[in-house]
Amino acid sequence: MSVDSPGSLEFPTEFTAHSRTGSVRIRTTETGLPVGVSVEPGELRRDPEALAGEILRLCRKSAARAGLVRRKQLQELGFTSGMLKLAGLPTEDQVAREELVQEQEYETETESWLRSV
Repeated sequence: MSVDSPGSLEFPTEFTAHSRTGSVRIRTTETGLPVGVSVEPGELRRDPEALAGEILRLCRKSAARAGLVRRKQLQELGFTSGMLKLAGLPTEDQVAREELVQEQEYETETESWLRSV
């Protein structure tokens, strides 16, 4: 986030998220609408439903992080915590908790015949 002129805060128009390995990357709007998806060729061998699920999770992750940026911007403009709660913007704790749940529930290890020794 940058300041162009006094009293005016510029808000980013795109946000990013990526899988643990970085093989799936997305760019989204503030609300999580994908505007760009990058998938490494090896990921295309995965089950299509699993890959689609990962892309959706990354969109949600990106939107949640955008909500944090928006919350911070509004706090800097003087919005109270009550106003931010009414706006439905997530807190850092909520986003961190959700990311942890998503990671534990959905992230899988690399599908390979190799294993660590």
